[in-house]
Amino acid sequence: MTEQQMRARVRYVIGPDGSPLTVADLPPKDTKRWVIRRKAEVVAAVRGGLLSIEEACDRYKLTVDEFLSWQRSIDRHGLPGLRATRVQDYRD
Repeated sequence: MTEQQMRARVRYVIGPDGSPLTVADLPPKDTKRWVIRRKAEVVAAVRGGLLSIEEACDRYKLTVDEFLSWQRSIDRHGLPGLRATRVQDYRD
């Protein structure tokens, strides 16, 4: 089964707050203000197969490095690691 076929079957994933998250629930494509919740929703969508990393980066005009930094921050520090105002506290 190809990735496209698998993704076609995924209608929702579990979001960072534990509720179902669909493509319609994702942040708008023109999002400029990236709060913790929005970043976490995009990461959850990619991890769950709702979007590919390429689709997410294209949709939100992110670089792959920027997206991967969000993912690493969640893995290392949880949601607080996504805080832009405290980024120096969570950097290696």
